[in-house]
Amino acid sequence: MPLTKPSQDLKRYLQGIASDLKWSAVDLGRITDWLSQSGNEADAQAVLKMCTVFHAGEDRLVGYADEVKAGAIVRHARD
Repeated sequence: MPLTKPSQDLKRYLQGIASDLKWSAVDLGRITDWLSQSGNEADAQAVLKMCTVFHAGEDRLVGYADEVKAGAIVRHARD
């Protein structure tokens, strides 16, 4: 069964946020490298933990988008 427009929008929204988290984590990874090379290992580790949280959030959002695609999560039009 095809997705409703609201469900399609929700799926696209979740995928967009997941992508934003992915690229934010990539950018933070570069900052982590720079901090580490600068001798600021404590801050590098803190930023690395943020990257881990972002990657986990990305994975969860992709999973939710997959559930929307499979019809397990349905969004209805608002009145």
